[in-house]
Amino acid sequence: MSAYLEFRKITKRFPGVLALDEVSFTVERGTCHALIGENGAGKSTLGKILAGVYTADSGQILLEGRAIAPASPLAARELGVAMVHQELAFCPNLSVAENLCLGDLPRRAGFLDRAALRARARTMLATVGADLDPDTLIGTLSTGREQLVQIAAAVGTGAQIIVMDEPTSSLSAAETAELFRLIRTLKARGLTLIYVSHRMEELFALCDHITVLRDGRHIATEPIPTTQPTRVVSQMIGRELRAHTPAHLARELGPVRLDVKNLSSAGAFNEINLNVRAGEIVGIAGIVGAGRSELVQAIFGLDPAVSGHIWVDDQPLALGSIEHALTAGLGLVPEDRKRQGLILGLNCRENTALAALPLLTRLGFVRRKAERALASKYAQRLRVKTPSLEALTAGLSGGNQQKIALAKWLARDCDVLLIDEPTRGVDVGAKAEIYQLLDELACEGKALLVVSSELPELIGLCRRIIVLRAGHIAGEVPRAAFSEATLMQLMAGVPAAA
Repeated sequence: MSAYLEFRKITKRFPGVLALDEVSFTVERGTCHALIGENGAGKSTLGKILAGVYTADSGQILLEGRAIAPASPLAARELGVAMVHQELAFCPNLSVAENLCLGDLPRRAGFLDRAALRARARTMLATVGADLDPDTLIGTLSTGREQLVQIAAAVGTGAQIIVMDEPTSSLSAAETAELFRLIRTLKARGLTLIYVSHRMEELFALCDHITVLRDGRHIATEPIPTTQPTRVVSQMIGRELRAHTPAHLARELGPVRLDVKNLSSAGAFNEINLNVRAGEIVGIAGIVGAGRSELVQAIFGLDPAVSGHIWVDDQPLALGSIEHALTAGLGLVPEDRKRQGLILGLNCRENTALAALPLLTRLGFVRRKAERALASKYAQRLRVKTPSLEALTAGLSGGNQQKIALAKWLARDCDVLLIDEPTRGVDVGAKAEIYQLLDELACEGKALLVVSSELPELIGLCRRIIVLRAGHIAGEVPRAAFSEATLMQLMAGVPAAA
């Protein structure tokens, strides 16, 4: 019996990069097929070729034995293929209904038929069990709800194959659970899903087969029951990944570099007291909505309504002022690198030097030689994979974009780093490199306050973890008492068992 979907020697080049090198494997009908690899391995590129976003330079895609080569997303849709993108691509100022029907708006007598538009949108939303008002503006929805609309757009237009690119990278635990239920429902209906993710536990919970890519090449395709996470990691990175204890934990701490007293912001957090010492990594844990991101943004001066007191190296910090925060030596790596951390239309050199421009200018002009040297130094230190420093940041993989977002603040030589979700959307190999970098920064005497949704990440990195719940500090856990159960109990407000 022939395969349902088959990739045959798919090759794709971008300027300076061989993204896919004769990749071949098959996908069975009605299964959830995992696609995994390090950042830049070619996973998203392959998904985009299937979905008509890119065109392969050579090779064939066969669907039920028939060669297909969709030249656009619309052509792919007509073949029954759709993609749920990692970066959601909707018009935020249009309604759910308008976004769902944007390519084929119903008309009557030459005018938009609003009643038919809403009816069609309700039908499409019903296919995925989404209880949403079609008139709601997309821009007001949570990431999880917006993603549900994307899936409704795919299923509602008859897609039989759906490519999901890092679908849970920005979802809360509850939204992730809801997405998993929907994926299982779609699979039971006979739809075929190609699931691109870095999160190993998701792949082993959801998928039937797993394909590993490395450096644009196909390494293995195996049934999930016959493999295991450690084997997949070795296939991804070509080496065994060893866990190590951070070196900064064995070093003596320096003086308090960041001291926060009674920090409050209405509706976000209240009476927050914490400090971070030189050479220390302190974690911030909490469920979505606990006030984690709001807290680090307020410390950095992004909240004009905040009250309380902050000292940096024993000097008072003016609240609500980014300029004062920068002068005091603070840096913020935000949760959303694409919207807040980087300017995607600039190249790697420009993004890396962005925060350090005051140090690189003379008489109002940027010293290009110094800028290039600085950008090159940190691109090498962080092992950024890019054709050149002049390559657009938008064209980099998620992990390499994250490295550039970190490099921007390293280039400014900040003494206190506020890092929100340091490895979101990053593969296991790049994660290990980022963890090593954060450890090195702590060893250099920097003070790091790290927010993460991944408890194992905080447990592996930190000396202390502060747990936020509903905008308040629910507790502080020293390293000797670290466990996921302890942290979860504090996060959820559940008393520990006797």
